[in-house]
Amino acid sequence: MSDEVVFFLIQILNGVQYGLLLFLVASGLTLVFGIMGIINLAHGSFYMVGAYLCYWLAEATGSLWLAILLAVPLAILLGLLLEALLFSRLYARDHLYQVLLTYGLILVLEECRSLAFGDDVHGVAIPSWLDFSLPLTQTLSYPVYRLFLSAACLLLAGCMYLVIQRTRLGMAIRAGSANREMVQLLGIDVGRLFQLVFAAGVALAAFAGMIASPIASVYPGMGNQILIVCFVVVVIGGIGSIKGAFLASLLIGLADTFGQILMPQLSGMTIYVLMAGVLLWRPAGLFGRT
Repeated sequence: MSDEVVFFLIQILNGVQYGLLLFLVASGLTLVFGIMGIINLAHGSFYMVGAYLCYWLAEATGSLWLAILLAVPLAILLGLLLEALLFSRLYARDHLYQVLLTYGLILVLEECRSLAFGDDVHGVAIPSWLDFSLPLTQTLSYPVYRLFLSAACLLLAGCMYLVIQRTRLGMAIRAGSANREMVQLLGIDVGRLFQLVFAAGVALAAFAGMIASPIASVYPGMGNQILIVCFVVVVIGGIGSIKGAFLASLLIGLADTFGQILMPQLSGMTIYVLMAGVLLWRPAGLFGRT
């Protein structure tokens, strides 16, 4: 196989890996947006929180896996606390209040990050048994950790599909996304459902930051860029649609990767051109409700 073909396949793998990582963050955002009706501008900050928690705990324990094991419950706890103290007060309010509060939360989390860790760029070591590359040709290879990252994202996406499509909790989530008032009339505790959805959204974003930290570094403001891209995912996939978020994430991952290779001067526009094209075809998104 020629180097050109292998290089093309490597870029496909890179695009899929980036798309799957985006899906973990965007799936939580689309659930919160679609079910709770909350415009959460701070969602990208949870990605940053997960990365910094992983960095801190990996430094303390010397193990990435132990750091993730300890950090995930902390992220869930953070989600439960934020929902109870802040977000539960926004459900009946105008979107302007949601934007103002969540933007303020970005500033608070960034300041806490600065006080706790400073403004330097940090790195998280890849576990030794994954810190090597598979040779593909004499000059090209592919890092095993990126393959592991893609596999972990796919496994989590599969678990999410089973929960949403095959369990009573998933039935309530899908029904809440379609008609919140009807779910409440059927006797389902919507407040508890909202708590679980929000905590799950925070945990998914934080987990994405944790597993991405060894290859993306840990730095100030790292959640801001991914937040913008995740909103594009939600718009393309359709608000509240996990299936749409999955497909849109893969499309954006591939478009961004190949855009940087084929049109580096215009790479920053690629995903927005894709969004415009999809919305011209389907204004509600790929799987949005019309």
